[in-house]
Amino acid sequence: MKRVVVTGLGMINAVGMEKESSFKAIVEGKCGIKSISLFDASKHTAQIAGEITDFDPKTVMNPKDVKKADRFIQFGIKAAQEAMEDANFDTYDNERFGLVSASGIGGLTNIEKNSIVSHTRGPRRISPFFIPSALVNMLGGFISIEHGLKGPNLSDVTACAAGTHAIANATKSIMLGTADQMLVVGAEAAICDVGIGGFASMKALSTDNDTPEKSSRPFDATRNGFVMGEGSGALVLEEYESAIKRGARIYGEVIGFGESGDANHITSPVVDGPYRAMKAAYEMAGRPKIDYINAHGTSTPANDKNESAAMKMLFGSKENCPPVSSTKGQIGHCLGAAGTIEAVISLMAIRDSIIPPTINYENEDPDCDLDYVPNIARKAELTIIMSNSFGFGGTNGSIIIKKI
Repeated sequence: MKRVVVTGLGMINAVGMEKESSFKAIVEGKCGIKSISLFDASKHTAQIAGEITDFDPKTVMNPKDVKKADRFIQFGIKAAQEAMEDANFDTYDNERFGLVSASGIGGLTNIEKNSIVSHTRGPRRISPFFIPSALVNMLGGFISIEHGLKGPNLSDVTACAAGTHAIANATKSIMLGTADQMLVVGAEAAICDVGIGGFASMKALSTDNDTPEKSSRPFDATRNGFVMGEGSGALVLEEYESAIKRGARIYGEVIGFGESGDANHITSPVVDGPYRAMKAAYEMAGRPKIDYINAHGTSTPANDKNESAAMKMLFGSKENCPPVSSTKGQIGHCLGAAGTIEAVISLMAIRDSIIPPTINYENEDPDCDLDYVPNIARKAELTIIMSNSFGFGGTNGSIIIKKI
């Protein structure tokens, strides 16, 4: 099968409007989690989020079209523009250039808004742009139109594993020869009344409202829930020979991916599913020496314990595990966009030979006893990295990328 490399990156999240400023802030351990300003959250038990402020959608799309696209689509357009510019194509065969979009929830803000309109003002007052603005695959629809991408146009909606699954599915398309290039875009913007309320009602969110910058603390013994984030990550994947021929800058090669299902519970995670996803990626990659794992690391009691156990199972012992970190302490959990954002972070870590820290790690948990690169970034020569994502419904994904 054909080799697949990454030649373009883009990112927007709570600590930066593009990839360079975002990565710098993440490495420096800066936190973008703050009190919610997008809506009045005063009645909620959780009032904090990794919110993006000062974003103007009119800077990335025609002002007349802004009302046609939910906030998650606007973020995706922004990250995709950066990734495509970064890939620096002179030209491409648009019928051989496809796209995979990803989101866990999609246009939840517009779903909430138009539901209220229907209830209070009647169904005839629902916006004609409501459905197109809310569908997850419209993320790919808007972006494919902007860049003229006529290859496979696919979409993954697998909760918090969606972004990682999208990378795997784009890789498959190129490996099998159905496309030469694939743009992968994961985006999420679910910080709204029903989004926060829904996760809070499950007791999934941290309620440390007085100390938002400390609220997301992956693997720490006092962790008490995740903090919702928003944003987008985008990657241009390309067939290796095509990239070499045009002299593209190559960030890394996708050498392994794994997918699995828990078949256990709709929301409670287990060890076995994540372990099998990581094992499948590891076996596909040829069981290489892994230099760093960007963990799913949500800051929930169950995930962090289970993921740590799964990593120890994969490598045989905690002594054999590579350094691990979760960057959700800096930007929150971006749900379906997490996998693409964290893949971008991992590739930039390879580029700059540095491991981002797990911030807010202060109290050791005997169930989480790995090297989590606590609080301070670490210089390290990184050749091969793994990135994990797991989602509700028991859906799991893992990818392995190699520097070349």
